Amino acid sequence: MEFATFAPYIGYAIAAGFGLGAMGILASFQTTRMKIKNGYPLEGMWGQSLKPGSDKETAHRVTLLTQENAELRAELGSMKDRLANVERIVTDGGYHLGAEIDALRDRALANLKDRGEA
Repeated sequence: MEFATFAPYIGYAIAAGFGLGAMGILASFQTTRMKIKNGYPLEGMWGQSLKPGSDKETAHRVTLLTQENAELRAELGSMKDRLANVERIVTDGGYHLGAEIDALRDRALANLKDRGEA
């Protein structure tokens, strides 16, 4: 393996290195933008907080989000109960019995029509 065999590809390797570096920088910008957009605290290079999130507004926001989370969990529980009731109704024998009665009624009506009595 000589240098001459790899020489034509050095430009591609350098371009790929710069491309990967640029993609890493853009990914870092995107991550920071998403953190700012969604209200996450920003961190410095070593993990220290750039904007401390211990003010009264943040504490109030956490309280509101906790309450909303509890309400949503309660609503989800009630929806599970309602779904269980619907499943019980659909799989209940009475539902099938009603469908069978309707099928018999339709069959009897078809027989009457065949005989010309309906």
